[in-house]
Amino acid sequence: MNRSMGWRDTAAPTLSLFASTSTLLCCALPALLVTLGLGASLAGFVSAAPWLVALSKYKVWLFAGSGLMLAAAALLHRRARFLPCPIDPQQAKACARLRRISGVMLAISALVWATGFFFAFLAADILL
Repeated sequence: MNRSMGWRDTAAPTLSLFASTSTLLCCALPALLVTLGLGASLAGFVSAAPWLVALSKYKVWLFAGSGLMLAAAALLHRRARFLPCPIDPQQAKACARLRRISGVMLAISALVWATGFFFAFLAADILL
């Protein structure tokens, strides 16, 4: 089946970036602040954004869901790598640029997710 890279192939890395960023806000940032002894800053942060408490309560589900989204985005990105780009030179250039942007967004998402995972689940045991 020949088809060019569409919105579905670029939307998945974008959604995975937002999902992995939410793991940083809910779990990694509070864990980092407590690890560094900045509990008062954390209290101020939570009072300004009380929805973080609800996200932190379900951090295992949040990380599992965002990890699945990240894996799906990686699978879609891998599949899109082998799809042909249009013959028109301008469209081919745009297609190649979108593939590079998609790969960079996917890499940033994976880095953000791994950072969040480290601080939410491993840092307290390693650093203390």
